[in-house]
Parts: sequence; structure tokens; C-alpha cells
Amino acid sequence: MPHTFNPHRRQWLQASVAASLGVLVHPTDALAQSWPSKPIRFVVPFVPGGTSDIVARTVAQELSRQLPFPVVLDNKAGGGGVPAMQEVARAAGDGHTVILGHVGSLAVNPYIFANTGYDVNHDFAPVTLLAKVPSLFVVHPDVPAKNLRELVDYAKRRPGQLNYASAGNASAGHLAMEYLKLTTGMFMTHIPYRGTGPALTDLLAGRTQVFSAGTPALLPHIRSGRLRAIATGTPQRLASLPDLPTVAESGYKGFESVQWYGLMAPASTPSDIVKRLQEECNKALHTATIAERFASEDALVGGGPPAEFAALIAQQQRLWKDVVARARIRAD
Repeated sequence: MPHTFNPHRRQWLQASVAASLGVLVHPTDALAQSWPSKPIRFVVPFVPGGTSDIVARTVAQELSRQLPFPVVLDNKAGGGGVPAMQEVARAAGDGHTVILGHVGSLAVNPYIFANTGYDVNHDFAPVTLLAKVPSLFVVHPDVPAKNLRELVDYAKRRPGQLNYASAGNASAGHLAMEYLKLTTGMFMTHIPYRGTGPALTDLLAGRTQVFSAGTPALLPHIRSGRLRAIATGTPQRLASLPDLPTVAESGYKGFESVQWYGLMAPASTPSDIVKRLQEECNKALHTATIAERFASEDALVGGGPPAEFAALIAQQQRLWKDVVARARIRAD
């Protein structure tokens, strides 16, 4: 019978031949060549249904098509993402455990928690930015405000009477709303939930009135008329909502709030494996499936090198350190 060659054994065979010939292979090179050797656990520090989960799930599905082993999502919500980050910081640095990092966990938590049990800048290795997603500001249709200016006037006449929902403390929506409150001088009561899904449920039912989240979670409800968009936090208007003004256009120049999501690995992960992770993510992000999905939601595709993502994290930490101090954002 003809012998069938298994292409997945090629790297192992090459390594065996090299060893038999006395060729020295650097340990990290060998690890990178054999990665992945089992399913990859992709931790998402939020419940399913929100923008973070949508971004992670979309990327994980494409990576699972590319790699010999699947990428399995593990939603571990709660505590502002701190417990999930603690767990991944302690995980083996072999490229088989990674976590979704975002503005809250990477750029805000260091300034609102006295002790998280880890150092964001030393216990994790940035892999790559996955996406930047526009922040939208929406209201329930019962709120008689057609734009941001009208909402600001309405809220100022009723200080503390409007409730805004968020996916939880230090979530991207919480931060965007606090930044907007600081910029406009509005006062609203914050109602944190355990994820975008539960927050949206109460918003759609009219139990809360104002909300901010990314386009993937909100566009369907805006298009159906169940929510009213009043502004976008992006510097320019969105192709998907061309008539929606930016916050800057509404009279608050310089305001910018976008959500961003990237891949992080334990700091002990060898640089060669980090590079492989980044290359595979870049390949996945530029497939037609993901490119079209993200373009329809005005999301900007990432995929760049680890150093580029590290620079974004550092820039965002400087921005949000100031906002946290001025807005007195707490981890309660």
C-alpha cells in the first residue's frame, strides 16, 4: 500500500534529522516550530454577547481554521477583568494560554486598583492589536434627546436622575461615559452590570436610559429603532452611520474615545512563539471573512507587530491615568 505522508509531522521529522546530524537547535526555535501542540485557550474577561466577545470569537474562529488545533474561548467575567488577568499571568508561557486585553484591563486597572496581584507592563507580553472599534453613545427612545447637545441639556436639568448602564467597572463603556461626563459636565448615575448583554437587556427595557458600547453590539438595535444613537466618539463620522455627528462636532473639540482589543500572553512566553501568534493573527485578520465583518462595523483591523501594540498600550495608559484622576473613577 502507498505510504501517506502526514504534513503535520514534517517539523518533527526535520527536527529529528537535524538532531541526528548533530545540528544544534535553539530551545525557543524548537518550541516555535512545534507550536501549537494542543488547543489554545483564549481567555475573554467578559461574559458572552458584548463587543469584546464578538471580536475574540470572530478571530478565534478564523485562527481555528488556520491552525492544526482549535482556539477555544473561555469567558471568565467579573472583578473588572482582574481574576482572569491573574490566572493568565500565572499560566505556562508556552503559547497555549492567551487573553484578550483592552482599554480597561491594560490602561485603566493599573490606576484604579491598589493591588491587582500582577503588573500589566511586566507580567504580560503584548502580541498584537486585534481591532479598534468605534464607541457609540446611545439612549433609550423614551429619552427626549435627538443629539448629544440635547442630552447634555436634559441631563443638566435633572442631575443624577438619568442612569447609564455599563458592562461593569473599568469596562470600555464605563470609561467612555465617564470621559463624556467629565467633558460635558453632565451628572448621571452609573449602573454597572456583569457584561454588555445584561446591560443591553435593561437598557432596551427602559430600566436605564443611556449607554456606550462598540458598534458590533449596538448597530443592530440602532437600525431596528430600539435605541437612538446620539454621537460617536471617533474623530470622523462612521460609514455605517453617516448622519451621526461625532462628539467633537457636537461642540466638544478634542474628544476621542474608541475601544481597542488586543492579544496578550504570559510574560514568560518565548519571543519566537509571540511572533508566531502575531503572524497567525495578522493572517486571520486579513482574510476576507474578518475584513468584511469588521468593515461593516467600522472597526479598524490590527495585526501589527508586538512593539506597535506595546506603544499603543503605553500611550493609552498616559491618557487614562489623567482621566481616572480627574473623573475620580473608582473600582467599587
